[in-house]
Amino acid sequence: MRKEIHPENYRLVVFKDMSNEYSFITKSCCETTDTVVWEDGNEYPVVKLEISHMSHPFFTGKQQLVDTAGRIDKFNTRYKKK
Repeated sequence: MRKEIHPENYRLVVFKDMSNEYSFITKSCCETTDTVVWEDGNEYPVVKLEISHMSHPFFTGKQQLVDTAGRIDKFNTRYKKK
């Protein structure tokens, strides 16, 4: 590997999904001021996420369909005959 091209602060970081409290640890160079004690007893920096693969509708299969102005009903009645 070439020297002096990688960030200096590449370390283990905990990413925490705030919508369902799911956490995972991986290497990152994200800047953060918060820390958390992980399952192994060590303290790691934590990055708070709004969404992760555990809460994203595509991966969970729990997509919410937002019906604005009855468009779905209009579509169903229009193409019901066909």
